[in-house]
Amino acid sequence: DLKLDGGRQSTGAVSLKEIIGLEGVELGADGKTVSYTQFLLPTNAFGARRNTIDSTSSFSQFRNLSHRSLSIGRASSTQGSLDTGSDLGDFMDYDPNLLDDPQWPCGKHKRVLIFPSYMTTVIDYVKPSDLKKDMNETFKEKFPHIKLTLSKIRSLKREMRKLAQEDCGFEEPTVAMAFVYFEKLALKGKLNKQNRKLCAGACVLLAAKIGSDLKKHEVKHLIDKLEEKFRLNRRELIAFEFPVLVALEFALHLPEHEVMPHYRRLVQSS
Repeated sequence: DLKLDGGRQSTGAVSLKEIIGLEGVELGADGKTVSYTQFLLPTNAFGARRNTIDSTSSFSQFRNLSHRSLSIGRASSTQGSLDTGSDLGDFMDYDPNLLDDPQWPCGKHKRVLIFPSYMTTVIDYVKPSDLKKDMNETFKEKFPHIKLTLSKIRSLKREMRKLAQEDCGFEEPTVAMAFVYFEKLALKGKLNKQNRKLCAGACVLLAAKIGSDLKKHEVKHLIDKLEEKFRLNRRELIAFEFPVLVALEFALHLPEHEVMPHYRRLVQSS
């Protein structure tokens, strides 16, 4: 609801900044203007470079290549809206199988036996609590910049799926897109204990808008469910949508290789 007076809007902005700031995302507070043009590709860029691109390459491949070069170029810029120097995830390709890798729960309890003609793996029985602790410790050692444990990230993804599919009736592709957004934020080190549910809710909201042709009452129903299930403040959720969009560098249209692994797992488990 945009029918808010100026005083209420400014009060909400102050409380939002104090409580749920997204680290490394610059929004131009206090009248400061921030440009996000480095995240956008001009429409004539493809026509100007058509002669230098292999005709068999797809549009998505060229966009990923251009996006990667822009990300590397921002590392030396001091005017970018993201603190790329502290975000390790900005310089690595996103792997949709990383956080859902079945090898994570095994940890030190896995034993690999190599024989002349084959190789086998034996996983010892261990208490679920010890297995969870070992998994989180291994994850923390590999990704020290991520402020949430792997078990917490997976738990939030289960909540996102339940809300999107059971409560709102969205299909698997929309949920898969929300998973990609959420994991990218996690791998960039943007999530923390305070903003994790706001990030999860904003990812579901963005994926629903991109992946579905929502009517006004459907958007309202989705926001109501996010507010109820994640125990969020409606105004904070709506205000947090744009910081998440900036953190994702406006790249909401995802290539197929990022979405399909999540989609297959959702279909297999449904």
